Amino acid sequence: MKFTCISILFFLITIKNAYSQSGQTNSIDYSTDTSSFRAKTTKQVDVKDIIQGIFAKNTSQKIKNRRQQNTSFAILPSVNYSIVTGFSAGANTVNTFKVSQLADTRPSSIRTFTNYSQYKQLVSILNTNICTKANKINLLGDIRFYKFPANTYGLGGNTTFDDANLVDYRHIRFYQVALRKVSKNFDVGFGYHLDYHWKIHEINAKELEETDLQQYGLTTKSTSSGLSLNIQHDSRDNNSNTTSGNYANLQYRYNTTLLGSNQNWQSVVLDCRKYIRFPSNSDNILALWNYDWISFGGNAPYFDLPSIGWDAYYNTGRGYPIGRFRSKTLLYFETEYRFAITRNGLLRGVVFGNAQSLANYPNRGMSKIIPGGGGGIRIKWNKLNNTIIAFDYGLGIGGSQGFVFNINEVF
Repeated sequence: MKFTCISILFFLITIKNAYSQSGQTNSIDYSTDTSSFRAKTTKQVDVKDIIQGIFAKNTSQKIKNRRQQNTSFAILPSVNYSIVTGFSAGANTVNTFKVSQLADTRPSSIRTFTNYSQYKQLVSILNTNICTKANKINLLGDIRFYKFPANTYGLGGNTTFDDANLVDYRHIRFYQVALRKVSKNFDVGFGYHLDYHWKIHEINAKELEETDLQQYGLTTKSTSSGLSLNIQHDSRDNNSNTTSGNYANLQYRYNTTLLGSNQNWQSVVLDCRKYIRFPSNSDNILALWNYDWISFGGNAPYFDLPSIGWDAYYNTGRGYPIGRFRSKTLLYFETEYRFAITRNGLLRGVVFGNAQSLANYPNRGMSKIIPGGGGGIRIKWNKLNNTIIAFDYGLGIGGSQGFVFNINEVF
């Protein structure tokens, strides 16, 4: 409860600080680079500059044409590793664009992620974040298809890798949220959310005693279908790779049998992020992220319970495999320090640490704090819209570790 109150306070402070700064003038010129809080004294370079420098005959004209473009597209191979999934490979794409030339219109993005692991796990994800002219409407989409088997480790924060239970299932997710601007950087809206699992069965059930999945309620399929109320504040300069501003989102979701759910249940997700230039005269960023996910008012299906790695962009819990921890309540905090390696902006580095706590099962109360951390490298792909390629290596307790590839920052 104390952790939850702190999270709500962080949500309110984030909004208050952003509004108190909204009257300040931003004199930064982003016409050639959006990656900094201040004007550059060193020419900024990205991967495309290097490629054009090698192959292009008329580099200056190519760069001029890039600056006139209103969109950027990247498709890159993806290679990941964790001790649970083994190696996986696929492709990431991101399309960043602005639907209007108005200066205050935030960039929109369409991201896809498709991966196949050595253990025959297929993951395909489409995320959309569309901002219309002057940010009047913000459309958020999250569509996924999963074909597993995957390990689940039971409920609560005191499980170990020895509790692994291999479960095969299929999963379709369809989330759509529409937000309407009600004031500067402040939106309110509604959404629809569907999670459908089928062909659920334990592969090694005979080798185990009664599992948490069986105790909680093992079924061959499950449906969660409901509506959501969403309140959002967003003053970030770039929603894909933020260098300034704040973000806060509060979502209340009500799943009901009237819309096809197996049973009625509710959830709340609180997502807060803050970005601080530190030191103040540098381009280094201290990024803070609080993500709390609570289910209540009925029993959510096992695979719809709050779980690490199941946020919208698949990013909570670096250092742990997706689904490593699961329960009715997940409280999560992460901080990351982003710093320059080269003065021209081509290479940057990060170090990060995270902490999480989950509701105990079947007992009440919260688990001990579960730490994680690591570091990574950032390569500037496109300096005009601040698109980067991210390579991270994370560590967790119990020997957990993994390598993660991303386009753009994790949060």
